[in-house]
Amino acid sequence: MNVTVNVTRKKGPLYLQVKNILKDRILHGIYPIDTNIPSEPQLESEFNVSKITVRNAIKELVQEGFLETKSGKGTKVIRNTSASKLSKGKRFTEVLVEEGHKIQKQLLQAEVICNQEDTEPYQLFGEHCLRIERLYHLDGVPYIHYTHYLDARRMEGIEPSDLHVQSLYGLIEGQDISLERFRDGFAVAVAPFHVEDRLHVKKGTPLLKRSRYSYDEAGDVIEYSEGYYNTEMQHYVVNYDI
Repeated sequence: MNVTVNVTRKKGPLYLQVKNILKDRILHGIYPIDTNIPSEPQLESEFNVSKITVRNAIKELVQEGFLETKSGKGTKVIRNTSASKLSKGKRFTEVLVEEGHKIQKQLLQAEVICNQEDTEPYQLFGEHCLRIERLYHLDGVPYIHYTHYLDARRMEGIEPSDLHVQSLYGLIEGQDISLERFRDGFAVAVAPFHVEDRLHVKKGTPLLKRSRYSYDEAGDVIEYSEGYYNTEMQHYVVNYDI
């Protein structure tokens, strides 16, 4: 189910905001490949924007190769993967979407917190940071829990409503921050109790834990995140193109 989003001019051109939301839905399988996206009047109503705004958003996605428009037949999704800085291959979620799965994001919480000493967020961002908790559902079942920590001073323009439907990294880059490098670490770990509860796994269940550091072009850490994957549901896959 899509969350209605109020796009506003203070966030930039309206058509680009609509475009980014539609693109995110395509990449997560909300609009599956070879199916039509909602009609122009439906999108105008959902986003409360003009016909020309919707048409410009669709035009951009057609030019990028995600959509195809045919008179009398609507607008069809023809591609559901994107170029990624994270690796030479596809994002993990894109692999799942290509296999016919649907990924839905749920925002659990977004708030500025006081970091505890001797923790990774404190070492990276000082006494305060923006913490975002998100849950990813695989075909309707909780699958991945993510906690993101970001420099609160550089994220003042991000609103919680944006996090429901748009890519976090896209929102970061919307703050005029270019993410140039990522470092991932993988381990097998038992998740905190509240994460086990969110993922509906038994207490003490070993899960795949991914820790990520995202750096800007100056080499500063912009984001630190911890993700727990219930790999009993679906193995973590890395696909590389040579």
